[in-house]
Amino acid sequence: MQIKSVNFYNTNSAYVCNFKEAASKKEQKYIKPDMLQINDLRVFYHHIYEYKKGLRNLVLTTEKAANKDVIESRLQREEIPYLINDVNNKNINVFFGNPDCIRVVKTFDKKLDKITPEQDFMLGIMLGYDKILQCRRYFTMCDKYNKRVEHEKRKLNLYS
Repeated sequence: MQIKSVNFYNTNSAYVCNFKEAASKKEQKYIKPDMLQINDLRVFYHHIYEYKKGLRNLVLTTEKAANKDVIESRLQREEIPYLINDVNNKNINVFFGNPDCIRVVKTFDKKLDKITPEQDFMLGIMLGYDKILQCRRYFTMCDKYNKRVEHEKRKLNLYS
């Protein structure tokens, strides 16, 4: 079965292209990594292998921002849907995999420490984490989240 219209997503909301557009661009946009980048991206390349073999539906990897162009080029060449979010000036979070999973992740806050317990639970399940451990993590996160919300409400009441 061949997927014909899946979108690629980038942090620049203006950049969305489908496989046909990417196919015409892939000869132009392929960026060959240098030896240092190849070494830095070994885990990234292994994740691509696991995704293509069906071991993972969704991958999240944190990589150096300096390697962003090489990462995007490879994902486009492999026709793998992805989303890249900046973590800070030095790092990026790269999500790639099943188009439906990417669509879900795109609805989350770009800062992973700001997502809700429910979003954290969904992300963990999509990434293939243990379901029972995710359930335990969900309840722990709910307690922390509720305390944070309560604290913020009290701060607002003090200033009202």
